[in-house]
Amino acid sequence: MKNFILTEKTGKVLCITLNRPEKMNAWNAEMRDMLIAALDGAEADDGIGAIVLTGAGDKAFGAGQDLSESKTFDADRTEKWMGEWKALYARFRDGSKPIVAALNGVAAGSAFQVALLCDLRVAHSGVRMGQPEILSGIPTVTGNWIMREMIGLARTIDLTLTGRMLGAEEADKFGLISRLVAEDQVLPTALALAEELAEKPPVAMRLNRQRIKEVTQAGYDDAMTSGIRIQLEAYGTGEPQAMMEEFFKKRAKT
Repeated sequence: MKNFILTEKTGKVLCITLNRPEKMNAWNAEMRDMLIAALDGAEADDGIGAIVLTGAGDKAFGAGQDLSESKTFDADRTEKWMGEWKALYARFRDGSKPIVAALNGVAAGSAFQVALLCDLRVAHSGVRMGQPEILSGIPTVTGNWIMREMIGLARTIDLTLTGRMLGAEEADKFGLISRLVAEDQVLPTALALAEELAEKPPVAMRLNRQRIKEVTQAGYDDAMTSGIRIQLEAYGTGEPQAMMEEFFKKRAKT
């Protein structure tokens, strides 16, 4: 099996790279499991004080869900799928160590959500991010929760219903980008920022992250519970599967 997650430790910082560049680092079940394992390992390592998360290549941090996987889902597999996302997102929320996203290209759908689950985001002017799930017939559930926490309800409605992607300048105005730098400075800046965070008092860091989790927990729990109900209904109608099949047919003609 290919290693879909690469790790490299430098000093007190662990850099984790999503490693499916040929698929624009789109998620599949194996990648999610490997990322959980990498985050678990970082949490257990007292020598690691902070994490950087990035994507392989220069096109994408992550394109979101691999549609070639999800187009085959039935209602039962969909419920298991939501459980996989819950397990992954919990690792970002439960950990004691800060995570910096180094956004090196597109961050779409669930990869956009993962970027928002990171504590800070470093990006360049060519980065695009958003929640285009509706274009594939997939209702947004966890995306609604994290976007509302970050940018408010009006902007969440806009991005959810249109599926449009934000350019870096608009994302920066929305407050979604912590540091906007030149393209070749994204990873170095993210690593330097992670090094700075790794030197902060670890108990205070852990308690700060814990408190942020606490104040967002009710919405998170609701999103995960409602997500099962909503995705079961959506996939039960067959609409997401049909939309994704249409996407692949159009791509095959180009």
